[in-house]
Amino acid sequence: MHANKPTDHPAAKAALAAMAAVTDGDRNAWLAGYAADAVLHDPVGGSPLDPHGDGLRGHAALRQFWDLAVAPNDVRFAVAAVHPAGTEAAVVATVTTRFTDDTVLDYDGVFVYRLDEDGRIASMHGYWDLARVLAAHNAG
Repeated sequence: MHANKPTDHPAAKAALAAMAAVTDGDRNAWLAGYAADAVLHDPVGGSPLDPHGDGLRGHAALRQFWDLAVAPNDVRFAVAAVHPAGTEAAVVATVTTRFTDDTVLDYDGVFVYRLDEDGRIASMHGYWDLARVLAAHNAG
């Protein structure tokens, strides 16, 4: 299967840059890609950091997400495809996370990035199975 990875579309570029910043551990680059009032749903439906599932809004909430969920871990993305349309891009990827206890988990997800009129990420919706990831991590 040929992976569709267009990188010339603005939303595709922004999505891939955000993922690269996570992999590189570069919080400043990651935050710079997001609008000041951006909303992060990672995953959609809520999490321990977003118990009501309303999303994490604004740079202060995104910094907290980074500090608690990204910074302590080694996160990598294997992008299978990028599907841009309009001001959005859906990225199909396998995420590999090495946690601080050396547990390594892989999970598949679809990550939908929407840009604002200034070309910054206005929202990101991550579709992946949180219950499976938590159960696997707690079993490890």
